[in-house]
Amino acid sequence: MPDQPIFELAIERHFNAPPVRVWERMTGKLAEWWSPRPWTTEVTALEWRAGGPFNMIVRGPGGEQIETIGVLLEVIEGRQITFTDAFASGWFPRPAFMVGQMTIEPDRDGTRYRALARHWDRAALDEHRQNGFEVGWGAAADQLEQLVEA
Repeated sequence: MPDQPIFELAIERHFNAPPVRVWERMTGKLAEWWSPRPWTTEVTALEWRAGGPFNMIVRGPGGEQIETIGVLLEVIEGRQITFTDAFASGWFPRPAFMVGQMTIEPDRDGTRYRALARHWDRAALDEHRQNGFEVGWGAAADQLEQLVEA
C-alpha cells in the first residue's frame, strides 16, 4: 500500500453466471456493454494483452463524441483487466486521468464483478464523480449483467 491516499471510485455487482461466461462476454462483447445506453461504443484498436492498445470512441445521442486512447497494463485471463489513458500503445506518455480495473471472481453460485477507477489526485476523482461515475459505470455493469445472464 502506498504512503499516499488512494483516490478510488468503485462499483460491484453479483452476476448469476459463472466467471468463464462473464469473462467471455466482458472481453468478447465490450462494445455492447461499455457505454450506458443510448450511448454507443466503437472499438477502434484493442489487443487483450499487457501493452496492447485499448482505444475506443463513445458517441452520445446528441452527437457527443469522446475518444479514449489508452493501453492495457495487465490482462489476467479469466480474472482481471487493468487499463489506463496515461499511455498510448507503444508506451507513449499522454495526459492522464485514471487507471481502471475490472475484476471477476467466483462468488457463491455466480460471479463477483468489481470495476474501479483510480485517479492521480482528489480533483480528478471529484471530477469523475461529478461527471457521473457511479451512474455511468453502474449502467455499464447492468448492461454486462444482461449479457451474461441472457
